[in-house]
Amino acid sequence: MEENSAKNAVFVASEKPQGMDVIVEGPDFNHYDERKQNGGPGISVEELMQSYGKMGFQATHLSQAIQIINEMKDWRDPNPPEGKSEKATVFLGYTSNLISSGIREILRYLVQNKCVDVLVTTAGGVEEDLIKCLGPTYLGEFHMEGKGLREKGLNRIGNLIVPNDNYCRFEEWLMPILDKMVEEQETLGTHWTPSSFIHRLGKEINDERSVYYWAYKNNIPVYCPALTDGSIGDMLYFHTYKADPRPISLDIVADIRNINSHAVRANKTGIIILGGGVVKHHICNANLMRNGADWSVYINSGNEFDGSDAGARPDEAVSWGKIRSDAKRVKVYGEVSLLFPLIVASTFAK
Repeated sequence: MEENSAKNAVFVASEKPQGMDVIVEGPDFNHYDERKQNGGPGISVEELMQSYGKMGFQATHLSQAIQIINEMKDWRDPNPPEGKSEKATVFLGYTSNLISSGIREILRYLVQNKCVDVLVTTAGGVEEDLIKCLGPTYLGEFHMEGKGLREKGLNRIGNLIVPNDNYCRFEEWLMPILDKMVEEQETLGTHWTPSSFIHRLGKEINDERSVYYWAYKNNIPVYCPALTDGSIGDMLYFHTYKADPRPISLDIVADIRNINSHAVRANKTGIIILGGGVVKHHICNANLMRNGADWSVYINSGNEFDGSDAGARPDEAVSWGKIRSDAKRVKVYGEVSLLFPLIVASTFAK
């Protein structure tokens, strides 16, 4: 009696899964070994990423992100409404630490090749790109002690090290530009916004290694609602003490109108958001103005259980009207430097 009871508990009869036709399996490296032995190539990045779709866990989400990005970038309207593009407008948001890392070169590639249409970042996401044109960032360790680094004038970003001298060079480079921009404001009536400010810096840096040089060259707008929250803010603060007759004025209201207009006037929109915080919400909120984005990919390591916008899944944005209820959407849980190179290799750069 006890044996039958235990068996009934363990061997519960199962139903056939409904709507679940994909069988879980990973890549068969024997196949690629055999192909190499016959004179062919080994496994490619694209083939590896395709295999992720059946692996489960975050591998499957990564595969879905690749599919969604390929769809948003390749979509075309054969009969676009008057005044609208045949292509989807792609918004790309990223946090400053990614510019500090080697993801910067991938972002530059996307902007250089006009793969995206609108950028949103933070103050650090602007200045660290320009600073890298003036001095290098070095690879350190996560465990390096802050006290000793401070005494040596070295700043740590995770396991990256930025010498203080780089910021001194940035100040020397930026201050004369601010002087000129104030002069144009006073004599020509130039109306500066954070995005036109960044556009000008991209022109002035004149360095093909820079993300914002290519944004300037390709006329891709860069929005930064928190422009003063970083070294640029420090420089603007110092400049107020020498500006004559008044410091530079940056109009954030004009920029919120501009970014929202990109969304409202778009035929369809796709959003790719690397990290969280202000860049994530700024893009999502702009898409609220058109009743939501049509495609959405989030990549970050935050979770939703603290109620933060950074950790929120795409479905939360659906409840606000920032992503359409029928949109293809996914969140990939993970660190961007691990995942985004694989995604770009399988989408924009394939």
